[in-house]
Amino acid sequence: MNLAELAASGAIGLKELLIVVLPIAGALLLLALALNKGPERKLYKRRLARVRGDRKAAAELGTQAVDVRRKQAQSRLPGLEQLVSQSLPRRELLQKRLERAGLRMSLTGYLMFCLISGGAVLGGILASGLLPPAAAVLGGVAAGFGLPHMIIAMLIKRRQARFIANFPEAIDLMTRGLKSGLPIIESMKTAGEEVPDPVGKELRDVTDAVRLGGKVEEVLAEASDRLALQEFKFFTISLSIQSETGGNLTETLANLADVLRKRRQLKLKINALSSEAKASAYIIGSLPFVMAGIIYMINPGYISQLIIDPRGHVLIGLGLGSFGIGALIMYKMVRFDY
Repeated sequence: MNLAELAASGAIGLKELLIVVLPIAGALLLLALALNKGPERKLYKRRLARVRGDRKAAAELGTQAVDVRRKQAQSRLPGLEQLVSQSLPRRELLQKRLERAGLRMSLTGYLMFCLISGGAVLGGILASGLLPPAAAVLGGVAAGFGLPHMIIAMLIKRRQARFIANFPEAIDLMTRGLKSGLPIIESMKTAGEEVPDPVGKELRDVTDAVRLGGKVEEVLAEASDRLALQEFKFFTISLSIQSETGGNLTETLANLADVLRKRRQLKLKINALSSEAKASAYIIGSLPFVMAGIIYMINPGYISQLIIDPRGHVLIGLGLGSFGIGALIMYKMVRFDY
């Protein structure tokens, strides 16, 4: 007989029946709760899929995948990427330069850009027939190494100029956040959301790294090494000293923003005062090439002797060498360290 028949016949009482049934029902209820995929478990899986960047799992759970890990540019040819990484002598420095310029380019992509630039210049020189093949090859090699380097340097300089222009405003936003009672990381996060890139991107990267467990000093040191700007180094040193010795961080950041604005004004003043010397250097430096082009258009046979005659090659080399020395001297004369 089962428990119901025994209870009906009076063999066991209601109290004994409850003592037997309640533990079994409780165990079954706990088992059902453990196996049940309730809203909390679904929420946990949803957040885990977002952190991992699992788009398929996130779509099944009705959310959007957001990968919080730092993304690095990967080549479509991993074998070639590994070969390039092992063969380049200073690949870490080159990768830092690409990141400093704000480019998400792999080392293989940069090498392909160098090859395309050198090949285009080599083909142009050979097609024009102005230089012999040996000189054309040298020109192509020089362009393959020099032209991408100059473009990266120009992008770095432009990005750093934008950073310096917007960084004092970001510090002011942090100062207001600190005055309202927010911690420095939350103030930095707010400034990263309000200030345009590249300042906003760098501040968001710093706050994301701190939220993932990094120390503030270490994360700021990495960002300072990546940016290579004195203004951001001042900011990093200010936060590091304040975290060790204490003090009024709000007043420190306010003074730092004022110093950075005055520093930028000094740079603009120096550029204005040296603009006349720079213009003179550009005009003097372009005169030999302009005059050579004009003479070639008027009388091609007169100046072509420098290209045809081997002695002309020596004269061209000496002229370009002296021109380079003069350009370097003028560059040093109009450039100031501040």
